[in-house]
Amino acid sequence: MTIKYTPDHEWLKVDGDTAVVGITHHAQDALGDVVFVDLPEVGKTFAAKDIAGVVESVKAAADVYMPVTGEVTEVNEALRADPSLANTDPMGAGWFFKVKLSNVAELDGLMDETSYTAFSA
Repeated sequence: MTIKYTPDHEWLKVDGDTAVVGITHHAQDALGDVVFVDLPEVGKTFAAKDIAGVVESVKAAADVYMPVTGEVTEVNEALRADPSLANTDPMGAGWFFKVKLSNVAELDGLMDETSYTAFSA
């Protein structure tokens, strides 16, 4: 399983032609306590960089961008019920949605962990 990162602080755990998407530790730190998430509709197709959802905290609201072109296949209903999962386990139980990739080559334009760590420092 490969993990990629975007400049907008989303992560993707890629397995074949599907990926799990969420926000990074850096993003949740900047937002503070997450109180609401607006998740995309299952079956909807997005282009890379389209707004796919919103995350709201006590401090701010931020768009969640689709990191790659693809179709949403599942959303994290547990996160909808308990948005604080985005803070307590952003790269695990706090995932946002799953996507079937339309163009796997788009992953080449995203950062690996080393690049993202340097970018977000």
